[in-house]
Amino acid sequence: MQFQNRTVFITGASRGIGKAMALRLAKEGANIVIAAKSVEEDPRLGGTIFSAAQEVQAAGGKALAVQLDIRNEEQIQQAVQKTVETFGGIDVLINNASAIQLTPTEQTESKRFDLMQSINVRGTFLMGKYCIPHLRKGTNPHIITLSPPINLDPKWLGGHIAYTITKYSMSMLALGWAAELKGAGIASNALWPRTTIDTAAVRNLLGGEALAKMSRTTDILADAVYYILRKSSRECSGNTFIDEEVLAAEGITDLSKYSVVPGAELFKDLFV
Repeated sequence: MQFQNRTVFITGASRGIGKAMALRLAKEGANIVIAAKSVEEDPRLGGTIFSAAQEVQAAGGKALAVQLDIRNEEQIQQAVQKTVETFGGIDVLINNASAIQLTPTEQTESKRFDLMQSINVRGTFLMGKYCIPHLRKGTNPHIITLSPPINLDPKWLGGHIAYTITKYSMSMLALGWAAELKGAGIASNALWPRTTIDTAAVRNLLGGEALAKMSRTTDILADAVYYILRKSSRECSGNTFIDEEVLAAEGITDLSKYSVVPGAELFKDLFV
């Protein structure tokens, strides 16, 4: 098993896309760090770091549940240290945690602007900062950041500037790390879906049940991550991947199994 004894640190892994990735890699025998804030279940969102860890173990992986708010630098340092003490190192960092608010400038409160900057940009940067020393010693080390290709056409910015600039900043981190860490053999790539994905954010914030039915499941991103992480870290770096393209490169073009509602018309993601 290619992922046996490899340790994968995933932020925001208690539910949704992060948990799907955790379970996919657990099936391959990976050690999974479930790093998220949720220690008590929110009925609107579901899942905690502990319930996710149980699912990871049931899927065949080893799990470490760590309460982590990536706005807190000290908590990041402690989470990374606990990971290294438990599993001996870190081989993969997946920057999945993110905050979203799709509002125009006048409707964006400063506290929401600050929240997205502190989680999406600062938090992602600090995760890299504290994981990189361990990735340098890792086996086929990769960083994957959940963020879109950068397109400066104003239409991609106009509807929700505050959110877009933070997601583009995450992509800039992914591309910057690819250049900075090339000599160390650490891969860094961004990954984004072609369509909306059925998550709590889609159901509670963006479009409710109707949009969820026009979306794909989290499994498509989990499979895309699996295929990226199988590649050599010295050869696969500096990309802003779209999930469909990753799967197509593996010869997988029938994506019908990922639709929430078979045969439904799919809704394109807001950045593609």
